[in-house]
Amino acid sequence: MKRFRLRTALLASTCAVGLAVPLAGAATAAPAPGITHRAAVTAAEQAAVTGFWTPERMRSAVPMEQLLKPKQRSAGKIAAGQPTTLQPTGPDQVIGPMAFPNGGSAWTGGGKIVSTEGRVFFTYQGRTASCSGTAVTSTNKSTVITAGHCVKLDGAFHTNWAFVPAYNNGSTPHGTWTARRLLATPQWVASEDINYDIGAAAVNPLNGASLTDVVGGQGIAFNQPRAQSMYAFGYPAASPYDGSKLIYCSGTTFNAFLSNGIGMTCNMTGGASGGGWFQQFSESTGAGIVNSVNSYKINFIPTWMFGPYFGTDAQTLYNTAQSA
Repeated sequence: MKRFRLRTALLASTCAVGLAVPLAGAATAAPAPGITHRAAVTAAEQAAVTGFWTPERMRSAVPMEQLLKPKQRSAGKIAAGQPTTLQPTGPDQVIGPMAFPNGGSAWTGGGKIVSTEGRVFFTYQGRTASCSGTAVTSTNKSTVITAGHCVKLDGAFHTNWAFVPAYNNGSTPHGTWTARRLLATPQWVASEDINYDIGAAAVNPLNGASLTDVVGGQGIAFNQPRAQSMYAFGYPAASPYDGSKLIYCSGTTFNAFLSNGIGMTCNMTGGASGGGWFQQFSESTGAGIVNSVNSYKINFIPTWMFGPYFGTDAQTLYNTAQSA
């Protein structure tokens, strides 16, 4: 498939489910070679990353998409397996009715989404950059789901990687969580195939506590129907947004036509990449089930956002991340 330029490069932070089957008790697959990368493990390494991300540096971080000239590569049919759903953890798990549509507004509803969604910060080729990500329920209580290009691009994993849940204009109400392990699907690691633009991080404990014990964890699901009523969240930092607020879109998803992913009407811009797409999302509790992530936009339809389909490869990645 031909190369193409995204409107803001790989987008929006730029982060699918029937019979419910618990994942936590399932055996985790051995990680595929090369899909995991060591990040900040020692206390000194963690302190260096935390110290690097001052409020001023966070505010000045450039949306990742502004630094990219992404390529799209063709791929065969996305591998599918049994529909699998893992419910949110923590308080306010109840999933209720949804309201539609919305093309991109500041989230003012509160709830679990505020503490579980956050900005992702990292260094890419010597430049500070940002994406978005979601804390999800997991065995290690430390898993963040994001886009593949938010953990690795142009043959190298990013450095100084950190997740800031509930980010608010330089404020870090739940702290800065450093990554000890970065992961991406094998297809993204091997060739940065846009169809598999899915990444994850296992973050270090902070002040002796695990991530989802502090902020809660959203549900996650795989091998779901493609047409869903969904919400998308992220921290877009390219105009008309500035990365200071949590933004959301809502609507019905559809099959993408330049990839094997799914699409949604959404005006979020660069910096939103990696932000979660939720099915069964409740505006009253802020809880839902992550089913894709913001991945890319295209020039000639700037009001559409696209995300990868969460099939078997995404599930394998999640299982590897939650055991990291």
